[in-house]
Amino acid sequence: MKWIKFTLDTHTDAVDLLSYMLDEIGVEGIEIEDHVPLSEAEKKQMYVDILPDPEENDGSAKVHFYMEPEHCNPEQIMLEVQHIFQEIKSYTNIGKGTVSLSETEDKDWINNWKTFFQPFRAAERVIVKPTWETCSLPDYSPEHDIVVDIDPGIAFGTGTHETTKLCIQALSKYGCEKKRILDIGCGSGILAIAALKLGAAFAVATDIDDVAVGVARENMHVNQIPDDRFHLFTGDLLKNAADDDPDSHTDHSYTYTAPTPAAGVNGTALSSQLGNDFDIVTANILADIIIPLSGVIRPHLADGGLYISSGIIDTRAEEVADALRENGFTILAKETLGEWVCFVCR
Repeated sequence: MKWIKFTLDTHTDAVDLLSYMLDEIGVEGIEIEDHVPLSEAEKKQMYVDILPDPEENDGSAKVHFYMEPEHCNPEQIMLEVQHIFQEIKSYTNIGKGTVSLSETEDKDWINNWKTFFQPFRAAERVIVKPTWETCSLPDYSPEHDIVVDIDPGIAFGTGTHETTKLCIQALSKYGCEKKRILDIGCGSGILAIAALKLGAAFAVATDIDDVAVGVARENMHVNQIPDDRFHLFTGDLLKNAADDDPDSHTDHSYTYTAPTPAAGVNGTALSSQLGNDFDIVTANILADIIIPLSGVIRPHLADGGLYISSGIIDTRAEEVADALRENGFTILAKETLGEWVCFVCR
């Protein structure tokens, strides 16, 4: 089946208005192309620490939307879009203000990326594979290897990224047998699952996104991890830790119970919900989060416990190392893979 692709050439000033007015005529979703640089807040929300060089922002923008041929009249849609341009051009910059259409192949936009996620060896004894594939690696040994099945859904964390591999390798190297694990920023749950399969007694995992926490729970079940071996929480540890008055906190954490999250627990901060005496804490996030996080992790670690942090681009490694030392950590190892760094501390 083909899709009809509508493209509006316009200006960034008009994008929000167009989005609203297109929704009014039945357009359910749009795709925006522009050259507006990301804000610092937006960068911190992204799961990347290095971004492509920005193009010069000339104010131009393209708005795309797609419709099934049998469910629309293309000429009528184009006419309605032109009427929208005419209506808003008196009070906003519409740029070129043109609309064009083309045909595009039907694609499974949600699942198309799955062809690029294949089984791979993350550590000496740990293989990560997608749930929809069999373990076909030539060196796979059922007697020796641990297999972690992952379906990341729309959560971050297939394990193929260097930073996730570094964390799994650290968990494997330093050992998880009978230990209690805390993973901050769990994404798909891959690190907690790997730790449990490496023999950890119990795992607690958190993420600021309840969708990610739901995906992590599903992956726990796919890997046949019993419910009594893990707890999952949604919340922002940094935000909660900075709140001196838990009862005044409005962004309460909660325990995730599929399919919907439970209500907040009396405003109690996430920090007190997680508990302490963890043998290993992992955080595979970003340097900008790892740096302040190093100041609030200590209460959750048992005496002699390990703190494994990654997601750190090499150009930020010294900043992270300084923050770790300033907060009383001793760096036992600095591991690298490509441009990425992982610190193992005590």
